Amino acid sequence: MLKKILSYLFPIRIYKAKSAISKTLEVTLYNGELVIDAENVNYSYGTLQRVLRFGLNKIGFENIRTMNSILILGVGGGSVIKTLVDEVKFKGTIKGVELDAEIIELANTYFKLNQISNLEVVIDDAQEFVRQENKTYDLIILDIFQDKNMPEFLFGAEFSSQLVNLLNPKGYILFNTMKVSDEDNQRNQKYILSYSDKNVTTRVFSDIEDFNELIIVLKNN
Repeated sequence: MLKKILSYLFPIRIYKAKSAISKTLEVTLYNGELVIDAENVNYSYGTLQRVLRFGLNKIGFENIRTMNSILILGVGGGSVIKTLVDEVKFKGTIKGVELDAEIIELANTYFKLNQISNLEVVIDDAQEFVRQENKTYDLIILDIFQDKNMPEFLFGAEFSSQLVNLLNPKGYILFNTMKVSDEDNQRNQKYILSYSDKNVTTRVFSDIEDFNELIIVLKNN
């Protein structure tokens, strides 16, 4: 209880680990809540949970509640999964793909991710998983960072086309990006324009929690 009270004054580190993928991972008690951070960014809960909750709200909790299947590329500590299960009350199947096995261990230990009955977590590279996947989904959540960097393949035409092919009609992509420079802005604009020849509708929400930009893609049919 004392640690929880003190966490409103300053962050309290609970656990620190090394990861071959994410390098440094920390579980921190901050404002009375546990969060997972990498060296320079919040990985799960805290700021990230607010960003993705905002995106889910824009799609609509009631809309998501009627869906059957959700794919999450970049599970991290599983904060968006907690939002889907605890707040949205989503009852369908959730498949999470995460490259870093260490962060899944933290998520299981500190956030009981492995106790969510409708969740399957796969340790795999998202690019390879998408290339080989043959199931389709109603919602794909894309939230892949290596510390504060985003892999280039996420913005490639091949990967975005593969994601659209994995969507059911009227399905959504929710893509969390970070925009901190002119280069990032140009990258995102180019990415959004790449959908102009596809049968989709895009919406963009900028300056969420300072640097996050959410891109929502709706497959029209």
